[in-house]
Amino acid sequence: MVGPLEQAILALMIFVIMLGMGASLTPRDFVLALKRPYGLFIGLVSQYGFMPFIGFLLALTLPVPDPVKIGILIMGCMPGGTTSNIFTYFSKGNLALSVLMTVNSTVFGVLLIPLLLVLYAGALDLDIPRENIIITLVLLLVPVAIGMALRKWNANVGAVTEFGGSLLAVVFILFLIVSWIPRNWDFLMNTGWGTYFAAIGLGLFGFLFGYGLSVLLKLHPRNARTIALETGIQNGPLAIAIIAFTFSGDQAQAYMAVPALYSLFIVISSTLLTLWFRRINDAAEQKMPDALL
Repeated sequence: MVGPLEQAILALMIFVIMLGMGASLTPRDFVLALKRPYGLFIGLVSQYGFMPFIGFLLALTLPVPDPVKIGILIMGCMPGGTTSNIFTYFSKGNLALSVLMTVNSTVFGVLLIPLLLVLYAGALDLDIPRENIIITLVLLLVPVAIGMALRKWNANVGAVTEFGGSLLAVVFILFLIVSWIPRNWDFLMNTGWGTYFAAIGLGLFGFLFGYGLSVLLKLHPRNARTIALETGIQNGPLAIAIIAFTFSGDQAQAYMAVPALYSLFIVISSTLLTLWFRRINDAAEQKMPDALL
């Protein structure tokens, strides 16, 4: 479970992470998004087509209790995480496309996340307090707007804020390791294999479907790597924040199990995938024409 002090630290972390995301944006980014419909289309299909459906299938088929099913659905409906931009950079992907997909999924998430949760939760006969989730999502847009204002006011301040938000996304994982895991160790040791399969499988299946879509559309390998990472890496801190501020009681740890474990394992799987992407990034690929979406 998450105590009052952890909730306060979590809220501060989420605020700074979203502030950093906003600081990476300018009004020109939204203009470019509209001028590049393929990027917008692929981002929405990847984040709100593949991932929620993958989460639904996992919740439907795995032998896990209802609170864990809700955690799976929430994690699957999250927008892209800022850490995807970091892994895209190291995998020599298309960083501009990665940021564009993250922005699109975050902005559209205010509308799509509650709708998808109601749709899939209803199909599984689960009850999700969508009003609380909508309020949380709207409030999280405030630091994004502040970050954009900082970037417009002073580019240097915006750059520092953007870096700080991205760095804190990594620190968030360490926070889970030293805080949440020790306090919930008995629960994690006694939980079934389905919970771990869902936490790891969400990211792996996301990578697979994102890359498969790119190959199907015959995209440049740089863009394919980007879409794979952007699809599989969801905003784990946002999922944990939504759960922490929406659910309470003895089953709170069960709701949070998949998002917390996902946030830990996605770093490992993303690192391995990035190493593989760098290995296949040969000279012939570099000579191919690079078509930005």
